[in-house]
Amino acid sequence: MAKMQRPKWTSITMGVALAALTAIGSIKAADCPRSDALGTSRILSVDAKTTPRVGLKSFPQTLPLADHEVVLTFDDGPRPQTTSKVLAALAQECVRATFFLVGRSAAEHPDMVKRIAREGHTIGHHTWSHPYMGRIPADAAKYEIDHGIATDEMALHGVATTTPSTPFFRFPYFESTPAQLDLLQSRGIVVFGADLWASDWNDMTPEQELKLISDRITAAGKGIILFHDAQARTAAMMPAFLRFLRENGFHIVHIVPADTPQKNADAH
Repeated sequence: MAKMQRPKWTSITMGVALAALTAIGSIKAADCPRSDALGTSRILSVDAKTTPRVGLKSFPQTLPLADHEVVLTFDDGPRPQTTSKVLAALAQECVRATFFLVGRSAAEHPDMVKRIAREGHTIGHHTWSHPYMGRIPADAAKYEIDHGIATDEMALHGVATTTPSTPFFRFPYFESTPAQLDLLQSRGIVVFGADLWASDWNDMTPEQELKLISDRITAAGKGIILFHDAQARTAAMMPAFLRFLRENGFHIVHIVPADTPQKNADAH
């Protein structure tokens, strides 16, 4: 595997994120249904040039989060029945998250893709059909990356380009090869792992999932959290989990590409 770069957070990058705080504050005040909503505490711009890969489950570095800061991420959508419930829970608390979309699902539900973006969330990419990327030929893996991105972009912007408007990518099952990682880095695309996950692919009740992820984030203190908006149990427990974060002093960080933080901050 190629040598990992130590993340570099420049004063300019962090300055942009801090400058966006004012915008987030005004959004919370104007749009939150309740004055005591969890809200989105700050925006963090992520630059592929200095931080090509993040998430301690897969890589030796992660995002520079303070204690009790979390980034919410969702994989495998969009699925209208469950994604809409996740979006409603996030909207109720004025929380912004990142959705890593499967291209095939984006093609089937372009209106839901547009809704995710319209409600201020970041859209990343998660291949075309969710294969085990380390177990398929190189040309097939490249197709999965490119066709997934192009399909997401078509659903979102009406143009099937392989240059993502948001250069964020997550491998299905966190499985990749050194060559695939190098390819994405050469294209300026950040690869996201996670710091902890809800294990919501396992059979459990929403209450069991809530206890599991609450215990894990309490122990970790901060991090990038992986959920799946395609899972009914996750959609069902999301309001209670956001309430847990609010009642236990956690803060939401919204991640955006380094070159477009203000555009995302101004989205409604």
